[in-house]
Amino acid sequence: MSSECIFCKILSRKLPARIIFDDDRAIAFDDINPQAPVHVLVIPKKHISTTLDLSQEDNVLIGHLFQVANRIAVEKNIAERGFRLIMNTNPEAGQSVYHIHLHLLGGRAMLWPPG
Repeated sequence: MSSECIFCKILSRKLPARIIFDDDRAIAFDDINPQAPVHVLVIPKKHISTTLDLSQEDNVLIGHLFQVANRIAVEKNIAERGFRLIMNTNPEAGQSVYHIHLHLLGGRAMLWPPG
């Protein structure tokens, strides 16, 4: 964990969040600035700054994040209608917290192209 990282502070319960999933590898919580009716962040408990910092050993962890997001999409009743999963890397892509996180967005039609 990084002592400066806002998501690590949420993981250590030093900052509040509306946590909707928690296991030994990941947590998920509602985004404080939602961009859709459902906007959940799924983060690994392991601090990884960007996708560029992923190693081969992290493949199972990344798969787990997607499985968690799928489970939440079903629970939030957006799976059948459709949802978007996004992971931003670095500033031009919109990454503002340097702890990888998967955005789960749904509950409305998503436009294309994004951005």
